Amino acid sequence: MFDFVRAHTRLTLGFLLLLIIPSFVFFGVDGYSRFTEGGNATVATVDGQSITRAEWDQAHQRNVERLRERTPDIDARQLDTPQARRESLDLLIRQRLLLAAARDQHLAPTDQRLQRLFVSDPQFAGVRNPDGSVNRELLNAQGMSSEMFAAQLRQDLAMQQVMGGITETSLAPAASVAAAVDPLLQRREIQFQRFDPMALRAGINPSDAELEAYYKANEASFTSPEQASIEYVVLDLDALSAGVAVPEEDLRRYYEENRSRYTQAEERRASHVLVKADASMDAQAKAKAKARAEELLAEVRKAPASFAEVARKSSDDPGSAAQGGDLDFFGRGSMVKPFEDAAFSMKPGEISNLVETDFGFHIIKLEATRGGEAKPFDTVRAEIEAEVRKSLAQRRYAEAAEQFTNTAYEQPDSLQPVADRLKLSKQTATVQRTAAPGATGPLASAKLLEALFSSDAIQNKRNTDAIETGSSQLTAARVVTHSPARVLPLAEVKDAVRLRVIDQQAAALARQQGQARLAELQKAPASAEGMGATAIVSRDQAQGVPKALVDAVLSADPEKLPALTSVDLGLQGYVVLRVNKLLPREKLPQEEAEWQTQYARIWAAAEARAYEQALKRRYKVEVDEAAVAAGSRPATDGSQ
Repeated sequence: MFDFVRAHTRLTLGFLLLLIIPSFVFFGVDGYSRFTEGGNATVATVDGQSITRAEWDQAHQRNVERLRERTPDIDARQLDTPQARRESLDLLIRQRLLLAAARDQHLAPTDQRLQRLFVSDPQFAGVRNPDGSVNRELLNAQGMSSEMFAAQLRQDLAMQQVMGGITETSLAPAASVAAAVDPLLQRREIQFQRFDPMALRAGINPSDAELEAYYKANEASFTSPEQASIEYVVLDLDALSAGVAVPEEDLRRYYEENRSRYTQAEERRASHVLVKADASMDAQAKAKAKARAEELLAEVRKAPASFAEVARKSSDDPGSAAQGGDLDFFGRGSMVKPFEDAAFSMKPGEISNLVETDFGFHIIKLEATRGGEAKPFDTVRAEIEAEVRKSLAQRRYAEAAEQFTNTAYEQPDSLQPVADRLKLSKQTATVQRTAAPGATGPLASAKLLEALFSSDAIQNKRNTDAIETGSSQLTAARVVTHSPARVLPLAEVKDAVRLRVIDQQAAALARQQGQARLAELQKAPASAEGMGATAIVSRDQAQGVPKALVDAVLSADPEKLPALTSVDLGLQGYVVLRVNKLLPREKLPQEEAEWQTQYARIWAAAEARAYEQALKRRYKVEVDEAAVAAGSRPATDGSQ
């Protein structure tokens, strides 16, 4: 057929025109534009710049990918809800807003600052080679070039600087902290008497009529949930890696090709004497500084052992002079380039010629070197084998996933064929429609559970489709036996019903006794007999007292103490309280510092939110709520 098309191109084009032109007549150009207008529709504007539906979709997809990398077991449907999509839009708006502010405030970082940040910040260790250079292979695997990475880093740092002036300069005066914290840490002296239902259970013997009445009123709580016994197979990188054999020569070749990854970055320890000569100096002053530097160079060359003493007396670098000029160990990218080039070209004990930088004239003495050696193959062999296995498994995954999907579908009455074909192990479990608390892996996937409880899977015991239950993870399952939900008869749950009725009746007796005691104390408020020893409680030191009781204590009017009150804790009993007096909070020095830090952090967050709102007004952030509502609908509803 394709040969015919190639041989009769003009005839084919004519036929297509006959199909297309009437469509324009009946539906108009506008009908065709609808295919693309959704992606170009504006959902928000920041500083006059539009955010399109397509940009929103891309930003949301990036957020989803990041979340799935951090939490592989998360259900993908949770990431495509209207709320999740709106959060992605809000983040995109915030990014555009901060970039606009950074542009107007001229906060773009220099290349030198970017380099210092990259080589020193631990968060970039994963994309940094041992020699301090960027790991291009890793960036390429993420679809980024080093230029794209640098641009992203520059943007991120600029945005951090916009908010940094707010979040990192918040003040927390002691008086303000005290005004905020004192009500929270206020203490009260109390006495209380608890009426415990457990002490009243022994004398309670409910009748059969009472048991039946409780059972009928609470049938829903005596329901056996719907559940299914299943078997399932999982295809993931771990399963594929287990069957991969890696020859020794391949491991050694990988080691040699990636030797830089297993090499500790080379570092130098140097001392220096600085004669300051910055760019603001005139030529005469600079020449004078250089002459002084040459005199010092001659002095240390004549007596190298005096270098530290000369640095202490004559260096203009206040940070290192007191240490005899010692700069400790540093790697590439830590110093200005002329200084670095000189230090990394020297041998230990050697003294350099004058090195001119933007700071002035340096005399450098190299003290020691370290690093630069590769780790022996045997020490990293296990790490290399794991990496190679994973790499080979990733290459094989696409083909294996297709085989897995097709076999599970084409032979739907058993999982054994797919398990045999890909050397996977069948697993068994008992599941319900919702994931069990603490469930992980495929059994935590709402999509897999939904497929298992479909009518086809339950009635026909057919395999589910291959379902993505994690990053690079497919699962197929089938129902072995199914048990529908049912209300358990009274005969099966009579003992449980009896215990619940006894609990309720004991709690009612405790309530009656407690209310009687409260009435007695209200008649004679001065009497505190039987109320127990005093205790001191506050919100941060509840002394094991239930929260409801602490709330009752602290809600008592401090102007009307002592005061009586009570708290019904249900099955936990009934408590009669006497709040005796108000006590000031304890002031512990270490806690004062902690509260001040927390207050400053909370206040900084509030100021940051206010500043962001001010930026939104300044840069005229506008959101088309109708377009957002349309763009937030799930793709399955046909709106997209």
